[in-house]
Amino acid sequence: MSELLHVSSSPHARSRVKTDYIMLMVVIALLPASIFGIYNFGFRALMLICVSIAACVLTEFIYEKLMKLPVTIGDFSAVLTGLLLALNLPASVSWWIPVLGGVFAILIVKQLFGGLGQNFMNPALAARCFLLISFAGQMTNYAVPGGAFGNIAVDTVSGATPLLALKTGGSVDLMSMFVGNVQGTIGETSVIALLIGAIFLVCLRVIDLRIPLTYIVTLLIFAAVFGGHGLDPTYLLGQLFGGGLMLGAWFMATDYVTSPITKKGKIVYGIILGILTGIFRLFGGTAEGVSYAIIFGNLLVPLIERVTMPVAFGLEKGGKRNG
Repeated sequence: MSELLHVSSSPHARSRVKTDYIMLMVVIALLPASIFGIYNFGFRALMLICVSIAACVLTEFIYEKLMKLPVTIGDFSAVLTGLLLALNLPASVSWWIPVLGGVFAILIVKQLFGGLGQNFMNPALAARCFLLISFAGQMTNYAVPGGAFGNIAVDTVSGATPLLALKTGGSVDLMSMFVGNVQGTIGETSVIALLIGAIFLVCLRVIDLRIPLTYIVTLLIFAAVFGGHGLDPTYLLGQLFGGGLMLGAWFMATDYVTSPITKKGKIVYGIILGILTGIFRLFGGTAEGVSYAIIFGNLLVPLIERVTMPVAFGLEKGGKRNG
């Protein structure tokens, strides 16, 4: 019987902080990026966000009703999954793309493995990778036919993404990347909006700095060593501001369920994510790589925790008593 018990790393302390509070705080932290995405890409971005959230919430509700399980839509986890999925989509995709992605995220990745806390990878990122493989054309089309609030999206309707420009030797506008007036998915373009949300979560102690900082620093070191541009600040800042790094590092790599709980494990996890992202970006067929890096990292979390599990006081490695 003891072999069937799997206990995570200590400490096993109770907290008054509940799941619904954590999920709600992350949703609130993502509002600046969401609002900017709507401002940047227009009404279509708002529509996709609403459709994605609705698809995730309804899928969870219907499944739990059919299976006669307690309804858990009140914990905001489905809302967060839908929001993250939408922020990882181009504003040009068809309306049914977030519906299909939401069903896949909640039904296949989350509920069929036992619900929240049992999923082995981030549902929103798993859905995005599924959509990228299945509908590559739509998922990589960042052209938007004008914004709903005038000609706001004029600078985001054509041309290569900043990461693709870097990969092909082109130049990038760092200020536009920092503000968000560039091509990309709905929620990844504005670095400043994402940082506002990240600072909010750090101040509330909802997320730990170990994973995002280790992730970002490792990627920058990898890019400096293997990118062919040395310590060129424009190139390194382009890698930092471009693509889904800021969204992934602060809001998805830090997911409680799919990231390590041990302190050393968080650092190891961040290093792995940085290396994988660097490999995908610099040597892969596309300029991005955050989604696949985090998914692969999620699969390694059980091994990372096993290796970095702290030894109980008075015991040697392997559980043998001293002496």
